[in-house]
Amino acid sequence: MRTLLRQTRSFSPAVRLLMINQFAINLAFYMLMPYLAAHLSGGLGLAAWAVGLVLGVRNFSQQGMFLIGGTIADRFGYKGPIMAGCLLRTVGFGLLGWVDNLPALIAASAATGFAGALFNPAVRAYLAAEAGDRRVDAFATFNVYYQAGMLLGPLVGLALLVADFRLVCTVAAGLFAGLTTLQWRALPARRGDTADTTAAPVGMLAQWRTVVANRPFLLFSTAMIGSYVLTFQVYLALPLAAQGELGSRGTWATSGLFVVSAAVAVAGQLRLTGWVKKRWNPAQALVRGLAAMGLAFLPLALIPSGAAAAVLAALVLAVALLAIGSAVVYPFEMDTVVTLAGNRLVATHYGLYNTVSGVGITLGNLAIGALWDFAAGHDALWLTWCALTATGLVCASSVAALARSGRLAVRQEPQFAPA
Repeated sequence: MRTLLRQTRSFSPAVRLLMINQFAINLAFYMLMPYLAAHLSGGLGLAAWAVGLVLGVRNFSQQGMFLIGGTIADRFGYKGPIMAGCLLRTVGFGLLGWVDNLPALIAASAATGFAGALFNPAVRAYLAAEAGDRRVDAFATFNVYYQAGMLLGPLVGLALLVADFRLVCTVAAGLFAGLTTLQWRALPARRGDTADTTAAPVGMLAQWRTVVANRPFLLFSTAMIGSYVLTFQVYLALPLAAQGELGSRGTWATSGLFVVSAAVAVAGQLRLTGWVKKRWNPAQALVRGLAAMGLAFLPLALIPSGAAAAVLAALVLAVALLAIGSAVVYPFEMDTVVTLAGNRLVATHYGLYNTVSGVGITLGNLAIGALWDFAAGHDALWLTWCALTATGLVCASSVAALARSGRLAVRQEPQFAPA
């Protein structure tokens, strides 16, 4: 904790505020979202298809609109989208607790999703611009606050849920309202390096053409898709394995896996980043971290079904290795996006990067889900774990190939395509 506080104090007030901001965002989000499906189905009596629709709208409105959010941040500055996103989530979370008809729930879900699309690229671009040469350290520290919010959010939500789901939504909305006010009063206005108040505004399509024409960035974004598919298995394959081996106790095991994942990141992120910076260059950190993420699933392929204790131990090991690999990768990944952007249109690059990873997660989960069904039907779950291991190794090999070709090197600043 002292290391975290010392590291946090070493940054500017704006960076510190962004870190506190992200902790509170995740705290509020994860105190509500894990329990939303149960509220919709049990509390409101919605059919399963309606619950899926509400949750799907939130995911689509966030993943599908990241590029829009990043574009807005580059055109109008970072503070406005961050505030607007928090204000919109105040409204959305408040509505989720107090409306009971499907159209209103869909509107509230869309608002919460678009809110994330507004503030996520802007926060990361602001952090990168403000931290300057200390981007890697800033993103490492930022991830500690990010993971801490994920760790505490479900616990706070569970405590409030004892009273009423509406109380959970009201408190979460109140947190976002407080964040909006805090940013309005304390967060300095900041624009990216694309800002030139004397020049004619750059068209939105020109921004997009410039980013899409950035071939090294697109190749890197594609190569990194596998890492997001692997990370998401904490929500998909690993809980399925826990339920399959432990039955009703699998729910408690799944909760424990979430705690292990977040706790490893919170406790180890800064030490890991400091250790890696002294020994590896950014490309090596990315490649070796991605390889570790893939290899995290290998022990599960070696454990026979029916050995519940061994499977549980392998699940804990997998989550811990996955969290360690992610902690190694994350700050260098975020820094590489800025490098490949040439420090121009950074929020738009982050927006497209998040959209690509979101599409990849959706397609990857469909593939993993189908493979799981096939493997379970043939008593060959090792196929799923081997496929995930291969995904990590292919991802690592792709990034290594990009590094060897020089495509991860510092770029010249891109020129805007004609509007």
